[in-house]
Amino acid sequence: MPAIIVVGGQWGDEGKGRVVDLIARKAHVVARYSAGNNAGHTVINEFGETRLHLVPAGIFYPDKVCVIGNGVVIDPKVLLEEIHELRSRGVSVERLHVSSRCHIIMPWHPIIDRLDEELRGKAAIGTTARGVGPCFADKVARAGIRMGDLIDPEAFRERLSFVLPYKNAFLEKLYGAEPLSFEEVYSTYTEYGAEIAPFVTETAELVQDALERGEMVLLEGAQGGLLDLDAGTYEYVTSSVPSSLAAGAGIGIGIGPTQISKVVGVCKVYQTRVGNGPMPTELLGEEGDLLRERGQEYGTTTGRPRRCGWFDAVAGRYIARLNGMTSVALTRLDILDQYPIIKVCTAYRLDGTTTKIFPSSARTLLRAEPIYEELPGWQKDTRQVRAFEDLPAQAKSYVQRIQELLGCPIDLVSVGPEREHAIIIRPII
Repeated sequence: MPAIIVVGGQWGDEGKGRVVDLIARKAHVVARYSAGNNAGHTVINEFGETRLHLVPAGIFYPDKVCVIGNGVVIDPKVLLEEIHELRSRGVSVERLHVSSRCHIIMPWHPIIDRLDEELRGKAAIGTTARGVGPCFADKVARAGIRMGDLIDPEAFRERLSFVLPYKNAFLEKLYGAEPLSFEEVYSTYTEYGAEIAPFVTETAELVQDALERGEMVLLEGAQGGLLDLDAGTYEYVTSSVPSSLAAGAGIGIGIGPTQISKVVGVCKVYQTRVGNGPMPTELLGEEGDLLRERGQEYGTTTGRPRRCGWFDAVAGRYIARLNGMTSVALTRLDILDQYPIIKVCTAYRLDGTTTKIFPSSARTLLRAEPIYEELPGWQKDTRQVRAFEDLPAQAKSYVQRIQELLGCPIDLVSVGPEREHAIIIRPII
């Protein structure tokens, strides 16, 4: 049975973890294929509210195999904290497997991340300062340390003896920072490696074998498509390699494109963004503050307030087409319950013309003015609704209009944070 991918259709924080947790019940393997602990998924279930940064959201099901694929960069301290937290809640992690090819976030990466942002000044990207970008940069520059190195003390010592002097030179000469101690880094990270070692394996073989047996594999994306390094609002994007689009999933987990059958895009009914960069539909002042508070829009990873605005269908259709989305999960419909009028951006006014094409330049997008279509709100509580036909007429019209604008069927509508707060229009799996 081919794999299914869940991707973000906006600037992240769309509710991918919640959707993965919901549909994982029908999967055999749930695998994370990109990014690092700069991304966060909040899952609410019988174990309470859990914030995951590296472990796939399928971990809460006792019969699912969970995989952290080679496309993910791992801070070993964060991974171990997550494993300990899950165990303390009674969640088994015995089915968790980590690729030996994952690159490791080393102690110099967060330092470089922070200092580089300071050097950029007003041109700062607005990173999470978790060291993810510098780790991916080292991966591409062939100066990284991988999980297979970390769990082998001799291989790790040999690799660190080359990489650390190189990085210390950067810290001292470029940033004026203190160098890191070889023995301290080696000792600390060797301990991490010893604890993580039982989870490490050739995960590509594991996933490929599952597919050959006809088992369902669910691939979990970690960031929104509008943050993609190639397709997003460069340079205010993620550094993740492979791509945060569906096309990167096969590379990040170790399977081919012919082994993927469906792409599920997750979109909120409004727009949010964390960090810097253009966002045409952003609501400033009281309007933005109200939407943020109603949606409790604060970053899972950093706690930073998210920038909020109306749904941007120009950006949404752009990402839906790039991902080849076959299905959309629309989340947080209930947050709009109190609005008498709801706006949707259907085009941009740019340099005196009207366009429905998403610009490739962040500078150009900064000049784009949203052209809105106004739809009547429903002003009724939707949290208890479990069937699409039982939604208020205006809510149904809103969902159907988003579907038309995206050019992709909406198969699931979320009206709350918990598993039962889901309206299944058509089964995704």
